[in-house]
Amino acid sequence: MNHNLFGSLQELSIAPGNTATYYSLPMLEQNGVGVISRLPVSIRIILESVLRNYDNKKITETHIRQLANWKPNAARTDEIPFVVSRIVLQDFTGVPLLVDLAAMRSAAVKLGKNPKLIEPLVPVDLVVDHSIQVDHYGTSDAIQRNMEIEFSRNNERYQFIKWGMQAFDTFKVIPPGIGIVHQVNLEYLARGVHRKDGLVYPDTLVGTDSHTTMINGIGVVGWGVGGIEAEAGMLGQPVYFLTPDVVGVNLTGQLREGVTATDLVLTITEMLRQANVVGKFVEFFGDGTASLSLPDRATIANMAPEYGATMGFFPVDDVTIDYFRGTGRSTDEIAAFQAYFNAQGLFGIPRKGDIDYSSELTLDLGSIVPSLAGPKRPQDRIELAAIKAKFTELFTKPVKESGYGKQQDEINQRYPVRNRHTQDSGESIQLNSSNPDEKRSGASEAASVPGVGSVERRMVSRHIAEMSSNRPSINSTDHCDTEIYNSSIELGHGDVLIAAITSCTNTSNPSVLLAAGLLAKKAVDKGLSVKQHIKTSLAPGSRVVTDYLTVTGLLPYLEQLGFNLVGYGCTTCIGNAGPLAEPIEEAVVKNDLVCAAVLSGNRNFEARIHSNIRANFLASPPLVVAYAIAGTILKDLTAEPLGIGKNNQPVWLKDIWPSSAEIHALMKYATNADTFRSLYSHLTKDHELWNRVTSVTGQTYNWPPSTYIAEPPFFQGFSLQPAASNGSNDIRGAHALGVFGDSVTTDHISPAGSIKETSPAGRYLLEHHVAKADFNSYGARRGHHEVMMRGTFANVRIKNLMIPGSEGGITLYQGTTGTPPEQMSIYDAAMKYQANGIPTVVFGGKEYGTGSSRDWAAKGTQLLGVKAVIATSFERIHRSNLIGMGVLPLQFKENDSIETLGIKGHEQFDILELNNIQPQQDVTLVIRRKDGSTQPVQLLCRIDTAIEVDYFKHGGILPYVLRELMA
Repeated sequence: MNHNLFGSLQELSIAPGNTATYYSLPMLEQNGVGVISRLPVSIRIILESVLRNYDNKKITETHIRQLANWKPNAARTDEIPFVVSRIVLQDFTGVPLLVDLAAMRSAAVKLGKNPKLIEPLVPVDLVVDHSIQVDHYGTSDAIQRNMEIEFSRNNERYQFIKWGMQAFDTFKVIPPGIGIVHQVNLEYLARGVHRKDGLVYPDTLVGTDSHTTMINGIGVVGWGVGGIEAEAGMLGQPVYFLTPDVVGVNLTGQLREGVTATDLVLTITEMLRQANVVGKFVEFFGDGTASLSLPDRATIANMAPEYGATMGFFPVDDVTIDYFRGTGRSTDEIAAFQAYFNAQGLFGIPRKGDIDYSSELTLDLGSIVPSLAGPKRPQDRIELAAIKAKFTELFTKPVKESGYGKQQDEINQRYPVRNRHTQDSGESIQLNSSNPDEKRSGASEAASVPGVGSVERRMVSRHIAEMSSNRPSINSTDHCDTEIYNSSIELGHGDVLIAAITSCTNTSNPSVLLAAGLLAKKAVDKGLSVKQHIKTSLAPGSRVVTDYLTVTGLLPYLEQLGFNLVGYGCTTCIGNAGPLAEPIEEAVVKNDLVCAAVLSGNRNFEARIHSNIRANFLASPPLVVAYAIAGTILKDLTAEPLGIGKNNQPVWLKDIWPSSAEIHALMKYATNADTFRSLYSHLTKDHELWNRVTSVTGQTYNWPPSTYIAEPPFFQGFSLQPAASNGSNDIRGAHALGVFGDSVTTDHISPAGSIKETSPAGRYLLEHHVAKADFNSYGARRGHHEVMMRGTFANVRIKNLMIPGSEGGITLYQGTTGTPPEQMSIYDAAMKYQANGIPTVVFGGKEYGTGSSRDWAAKGTQLLGVKAVIATSFERIHRSNLIGMGVLPLQFKENDSIETLGIKGHEQFDILELNNIQPQQDVTLVIRRKDGSTQPVQLLCRIDTAIEVDYFKHGGILPYVLRELMA
């Protein structure tokens, strides 16, 4: 029932004869609650939620007054209970979340309770976008073949998702093949405002992907959380967080000719990382902000996790309204959207001096230059003219300094790619060979669904055969001696092996997609082509993209360069680039080549894009095409020809770079409201692959035998009261499971990418009669804890400092007193420690847990028996997720670190003062060294809020919520 606290429930006039009610923020200021009009816009929108959801229990008048009196530079001790309007999921995080809900229903039944008590209380949308992999590319039927493989691989997962659709009333699914979750959210799911029982309120959300922040581009408050936290939000818990600092970014000027939105966002990412906005809200304002198109704003908002902010927020203005019209929203909802934000005093981009921010930064848009970022982190921006020099510098730089540790004389060496059966004879591989012995085992002979996980060896030859008629050869000076017919390959350092137009960051932005198409057209007209061994792909964020690329006549030119449509999903950016041709991978590994991927994505962490490609660069879509043509990073595209075209003439990048006027002339085709309405009106019509998936029905899941979906152990022995602590919660006699350095990401911690046959997860699958060809990826198997816990800390590039110079998920098991340490996998060591009743801890450096909001980075840590993670600093979502799984996050104080304390990993550790834990209290770490000495160290407990204390005492957020619902 609606309340009228502070007289804030007011009438809203939307149109003649069309009225509603809303909670007025100006009325709070009028009644002396606070100076609301000076608050950052994002804070005001959250304040509206706190006001509207006041119940004097979870949300009190004190909460309202605290937020209404937010001060720019106050101590951040006030806890905000934020009730969101809806929740959005992607399938890699959504499936394990659904598994947890199903397990909670099973636990409820075991306690004699009604399973329907476990039901989402806000609308939930799951977009299946992470499952598709680039197995086939460079052909007209690549998307169909990839989707057929996707459905074959993921049938058990999709059956489970379909069970969830019928079991939960508020759980909706966007099936595979529609688009990337964030672009679908931007174009379709977001409605601006909601209307329920006559009340209008703004669209707010959290999502189980860190790039949920893309929605900030249209004035929607939302950010990424772990699946654990999202689950609690679904089940009636507010999202709790401390009042944040809000950094205002004043954008001035305009972008110069030839500069893209990608260049802008990479510059902002670098700038804001340096400004340390981690855990803060960022709000853009000023004349430069007002001049940006909506897709440009969304591109910037998308990258908030890369610059470390909770949000990258843009207020609502006329540009937002125009975007809603152009994407097919109804006249009525647009009218309500505009009327509501006007009534709240929230309409329009603020100018300098309008808002009180914690701090302000300024960026002149006219200073932006063409750039890439890499080769290992998205914040490491490099100007286009410096790419060759930077790669050359890193090539010889020591590995410990983030280089590759190679010798200078290696950089120009070439290595022949040989087929297995010709290696002894010294023959180079013939790329268009049709010898059936050259195919991967398990490959299919037809376009029907190939064996799961298989990639046909003949795909490379098919790619050449289909493209050779319209892809002229490039002069051999272009760093590769591949020609169209019966030619061999030589690879070298810096060669581009993957060129992918992918990811939510850029494929929602027509300006850069059209630029890529225009550049492709000019390149083809000039006689340029792409070398056949480069894995090229086009994976847009929605079907709208291919519609306007088709209408403008640009898609055929992209296809002519090998950028055929491979799917509508995250693909390369999430690690679903798929394998390279086997002889190419073998050559890279055998010769320890530092080859490159260039992608229009947002993440390029080590081993994310492809386990054997070590230099990964983020770039705009037109630059992705350009580097595919160049074929190497060792070419300065500003000072050397891109390639040799018709009549043996050199072609420069500037010769084919599209002008702003050319791009603008085509933009109208990307904002056709009828197209959006048509494509989003019937999501399952004629979707044969999805419609043929069958599933069980009922309110509880029957948990059939599966290596994809299994009932998790989180509720084994569950009772309505948390377990007694037997008088002490202190951790004593713990061993280190891992000691890690700075920038250990969730990509390093959480199982991701392909599953190696020799890994603990691979051995488990083989023991359960899953063929190597059917392993699929860790992401697809996130619904099965046995696979996932074996893959935790198993990244091939993770470096455990307990074994200096090592890579991969290994550790030293300390054993019992008197026995020497034994090297083994982290999983095997964890199981031995658990069997012997020995607690374990993990040590980390700065920015521990940076990256995607992967709940399995925390779930796997807990299942391995880790009691605490001790780090120099934590990424926001991962810290929250650790608490959500009952793992204690602790932070070094002042100048203490792994290095200054001399922690090697062979010590024993006690963690004391945990019996009556309080938010952000100090605890004592006692380091017990092998020489018998001890050293006490003060640590900061990063349980930040009172509700997090409750979660931790219950063993995690899920047991807490389940007990609350059962009560």
